[in-house]
Amino acid sequence: MSALDAHLLIVDDDERIRVLLQKFLMRNGFLVTAARDAGHARRILTGLDFDMLILDVMMPGEDGLSLCRSIRETSQTPIMLLTAKGETDNRIEGLEAGADDYLPKPFEPKELLLRINAILRRMPETPAEDSVPKILHLGPIRYDLERGEMWEGEGLVRLTATETQLMKIFSANPGEPISRNKLVEDLGRDRGQAQERAVDVQITRLRRKIETDPKQPRYLQTVRGAGYMLAPD
Repeated sequence: MSALDAHLLIVDDDERIRVLLQKFLMRNGFLVTAARDAGHARRILTGLDFDMLILDVMMPGEDGLSLCRSIRETSQTPIMLLTAKGETDNRIEGLEAGADDYLPKPFEPKELLLRINAILRRMPETPAEDSVPKILHLGPIRYDLERGEMWEGEGLVRLTATETQLMKIFSANPGEPISRNKLVEDLGRDRGQAQERAVDVQITRLRRKIETDPKQPRYLQTVRGAGYMLAPD
């Protein structure tokens, strides 16, 4: 997906920031809609679909974390959080809420642009209808490698953009352990202990969707000293 066909929703109570971001992103080829708070965003989301949501965390009334959690219950649309809080624990809290990325304020607009494009590139392309699907079986879970889709019975298991990318990485190397450092690199993140910890959070979230007992994983295993490994049936 490219900026030319991506529709973004910006949710920020600061009108100055909201307008500046909207103008900047539109100049870079995006279609952009803006909301002044969570309630306004919810009304917009009832009638429009977006390719990515950019949510400010610190808003009056319902904050960005709460909105993120709520959206994630029914949608796999990529979400980026913006906040004045930049500590590692705050970033982890954002990821646990379902965000795909977390950018502390103040930030350079170019960095925001780079992160948006990186997330959109990770979204799976729609394959040709006549393509033969390749399926991995994880107990009751089926993962379609071609479509980047996960199913349980007749129900689609919703994956975030980051979870989709992780499944793509693991399914390309089933039965092979992949280090946390390699996962950070393949996800397009900066190297460092904080990002490796963020990967751990994403793995925990993904296990909740794959495993019968996430605390004793059967399919997305931890390999001591080597990283994580997908072990399909």
